[in-house]
Amino acid sequence: MTLNLDAGAVRLAAQLVDLPSVSFDESAIADAVFDALISLPHLTVQRVRNCVIASTRLGRDSRVVLAGHLDTVPAAGNESARLDEQTKTLFGLGSCDMKGGVAVMLRVLAAASNPRRDITAIFYDCEEVASEHNGLGLIAREHPELLTCDVAILLEPSNAGIEAGCQGTLRAIVSTSGKRAHTARAWRGENAIHAAGEVLLRLSKYEPRKPVIDGLQFHEGLQAVGINGGVAGNVVPDACEVTVNFRFAPDRTAEQAQAHVRDVFAGFDVEFTDCAAGAAPGLSQPGLVELIDKVGGTVQPKLGWTDVARFSALGVPAVNFGPGDPALAHSPDEHVSCEQIERCEHVLVDWLT
Repeated sequence: MTLNLDAGAVRLAAQLVDLPSVSFDESAIADAVFDALISLPHLTVQRVRNCVIASTRLGRDSRVVLAGHLDTVPAAGNESARLDEQTKTLFGLGSCDMKGGVAVMLRVLAAASNPRRDITAIFYDCEEVASEHNGLGLIAREHPELLTCDVAILLEPSNAGIEAGCQGTLRAIVSTSGKRAHTARAWRGENAIHAAGEVLLRLSKYEPRKPVIDGLQFHEGLQAVGINGGVAGNVVPDACEVTVNFRFAPDRTAEQAQAHVRDVFAGFDVEFTDCAAGAAPGLSQPGLVELIDKVGGTVQPKLGWTDVARFSALGVPAVNFGPGDPALAHSPDEHVSCEQIERCEHVLVDWLT
């Protein structure tokens, strides 16, 4: 497919939805994005795996990175774009998360031939799968110079408002042990599933922090998300595992978050399976202050983890600003407001030019 950058952001988003790009299968959409941008003379365009990086090199005093992922989750009968003209809504897989944002990025690049800030736009793959495959993470590891900037904007859905920072996240397995026995002679054993009751009790009594950081209130959460145990219908189980997920505010480091979980489950074996630090809001950066003024409204904290954390780890202030309601992401009726797509485009073009 040939993308038409002159079609308007909404029509362009519909074209992108009609390009299948489930994680690990982004080559076609990466080809289309690369081919559309290589024709713009003010851009330098390169390809890393299925990531496309386009940048201006005008010697401006500051540089902005715009970032958005190309992949989607698997389809749920919503593969094709459908534009409802009456409600001004675009339906389809990835329309909200985040091909509406990708369309905005493409339109901004086409419009900003002489921006007052240099721009680097990164279209990356494999965001919807395990972090080890993430294209932005690959660039951060192997080509960190491409992320050098004064401020970064992730076009993740945020209802066309600014969501600053993000929470960290970790998963851990809390284990209990016991002794096997036949259930007819259960007193000879020790039931590991029963022992997990204390784990669940601590979770039910847990009171999450709600710290205020840079004027934004974050809300932590510690939840059981899985439990595994049992041998057979007539055996007292000797092992049980409770998987917990901790969403922690960005004033904790990953190490501090892990220490907190160990404290909560003191006396039990705790094994961490993954952990990603959050990102502080960083709202004092002059470029962000100006963007916030143009967007208007109230800045909200990001109650979740996004790739803004990768920029924060590099010392770069970053925010989420994109069209779409994040609550609609991955749903069968996924959709995005056309007005939000156009609003994000106009704000960013105005801010950059």
